[in-house]
Amino acid sequence: MSEIRTREVDDLLRVLSALDDEDTIFALLEDLFTIREIRETSQRLAVARLLSAGKSYAAIEEATGASATTIARVSKCLSYGTGGYAAALEVLARAE
Repeated sequence: MSEIRTREVDDLLRVLSALDDEDTIFALLEDLFTIREIRETSQRLAVARLLSAGKSYAAIEEATGASATTIARVSKCLSYGTGGYAAALEVLARAE
């Protein structure tokens, strides 16, 4: 288990997995994170989606405004991470 996986993190996971209303989840995000953190996190998900679609770094940077460093970090997580992005992308694909 990751060293950041604490009881508090598990509580957050339980809350997020129990919420099923997007407006309630968004309200929680607004309370937990700054606007910048919400934007940066959602930008990373957009980057992951475009990387998985085979887009180039230049195209992704233009479409999302993400830096090459952010794109590279997301790419590394897609290739060598724990599968979180893949699971998120599956959720988005089912919603389309």
